[in-house]
Amino acid sequence: MRTLVLNAGYEPLAVVSFKRALVLVMNDKATIVEHIEGDPIWGSSGTYERPAVIVLTRYVRVPHGRHVPVTRRGVLRRDGFRCAYCGTSASTIDHVLPRSRGGADSWENLVACCLRCNNTKSDRTPQEMSWTLRFAPRPPQGAHWTVRGAERSDPRWEPYLALAA
Repeated sequence: MRTLVLNAGYEPLAVVSFKRALVLVMNDKATIVEHIEGDPIWGSSGTYERPAVIVLTRYVRVPHGRHVPVTRRGVLRRDGFRCAYCGTSASTIDHVLPRSRGGADSWENLVACCLRCNNTKSDRTPQEMSWTLRFAPRPPQGAHWTVRGAERSDPRWEPYLALAA
């Protein structure tokens, strides 16, 4: 079970284990905003609510220019696991401008690609193949990308993640 951590301004910071969240609450460093009904935590000194969302009691600044690192999994997730050329299920990534021609490992140059299109395209550009991209690749946006661990979100987190977007 995971817990969303908010700063005093209700901006999402990170996702932590419920144990870490409970320690923050017990040490008066955070308060529970939302908890999971019917699933208490039994301790030697009593029972506690299982936190789903907590807010820190002290303000923690959220840097707005967070850089989302480029990863294979991130590119596939950004493109919905669909090939940027034909739209079928993608399992690999492709450099739009091949690395051998100076193409960088960047959000703007990487797209999800099916194995067939990746092998057919080889070391060429889409223009040389007379192919068009189904979308223009760009860096991902939104709180699901900037809040570490929020890719598998709990429905109770949605209002708070929407505030950050």
